[in-house]
Amino acid sequence: MSPRSASVNEELRRRSRERILRATVELVGERGYEATTLGAIADRAGSARGLVSYYFPGKRQLLQSAVHRLMHLTVRAAVERAPEPADGREVLARAMDAVLGLALENPVLMRTHMAGILQAEGFVRCPEQQRLAEVLRGAMIRYGVRDPDSEYPLLRALLMGAVFALLLPGAPMPLVRLRAELFQRYGLDWELGVPPDGGPPGGTEAGTTA
Repeated sequence: MSPRSASVNEELRRRSRERILRATVELVGERGYEATTLGAIADRAGSARGLVSYYFPGKRQLLQSAVHRLMHLTVRAAVERAPEPADGREVLARAMDAVLGLALENPVLMRTHMAGILQAEGFVRCPEQQRLAEVLRGAMIRYGVRDPDSEYPLLRALLMGAVFALLLPGAPMPLVRLRAELFQRYGLDWELGVPPDGGPPGGTEAGTTA
C-alpha cells in the first residue's frame, strides 16, 4: 500500500479537527462547561484523547474555537442564503440577526463562551475566529463602510455587548429592544434580516432612514 499524500493527510486532519469542534459545541450545550471533559469530547468526536490536546492547548481555547466556528458557519449561511441580498444593508442585518439568534438558541454555550473571554486567557485568536472576522468584516464592506478595519472591531464589540445583555442571568434585556438599538446605530430598516415577532418597540420603524 502506497503512503497517503500530503493533501490526503491534511484533509484527514481537517476533518478530525472539525469533529472535535462539533463535539465540543454539542457537549457544552448539553452538559455545561465544567461537566464536559476532554475525554468526553474525544469520545463524542471518535478521536483519541491525545489528539484533542495535540490540536488545542486547553479546554478553554478549544471552546472558543468551537464557538467561533459555529458563529462563522451560522453567519456565513445567513448572508449567503437565498434569495440573494438586494444590498449591503440586508447583508449586515442578516449577520446581526444570526449572532443574536445563536445567543437565544444556545444560551448555555454562548454564556459560557462570553464568560471564557473574560478569563485570564482572554480572546483567543485562532483560524475559526479569523474566519468569523472575515465574514463579519465582509458584511461591513458590502454595507459600505469607508474604513472596515476600524469599523469591524466596533461591530464586534456591539454584538458582544448585545449577546451579553441577552444572556445576563436574572436581568436579560429583550431581543426586540437590543435589535432596535443595533439597527438604529447602522440605519437599518426593521424589516431587514429576520425580524422577531411583535414588531419594533413602541410600534415605530426602528432604524428607518429617510
